[in-house]
Amino acid sequence: MGRYGLDKRSSKFVVRAFAAGMLSKLGHNPTIAIREFSGEVSFDPATQERASLRMEIRADSLEVTDEISGKDRQEMESMMNQKVLESSKFPVITFASTTASAEQLGEGRYRVAMNGNLLLHGATRNVPVATQITILGETLRASGEFSILQSDYGIPLVSVAGGSLKLKDELKFTFDIVARKQE
Repeated sequence: MGRYGLDKRSSKFVVRAFAAGMLSKLGHNPTIAIREFSGEVSFDPATQERASLRMEIRADSLEVTDEISGKDRQEMESMMNQKVLESSKFPVITFASTTASAEQLGEGRYRVAMNGNLLLHGATRNVPVATQITILGETLRASGEFSILQSDYGIPLVSVAGGSLKLKDELKFTFDIVARKQE
């Protein structure tokens, strides 16, 4: 079984939120980078169905990446940490796969359908994740996307201006994760 450690410096993991409400055309759809995460991927081309992923994210490491003023960025990140994620109460977000199935697409390339338990804001839900995996030498690269509903995790929906501008329930995650083979 090939074991790979996640390389956060070479990886990109992003959350997109979407504006709603009467003033949504004036608002923007925030892009938030997940900066601090660690974990491990197990993947062996000979036994693809035994593929697994375990990941931990520091909840307070999320950072707004949009072109906005420093004051607005600070306000958004403060709201995200204090009122939305409650990072001091729920400091770690975890994902652990429960099932996986893989289909080989070509030499060193696979499509993997994975299900796993996402622990976020004190609630655990099963999340399907569609992933493309490429293995080249000692490096595994996994890319894909998945969505969750904040309400499934008891996360309050953010609104401002008396509810005229708020965020939709759905959050979309995209990732391009690099992992290095471990001994």
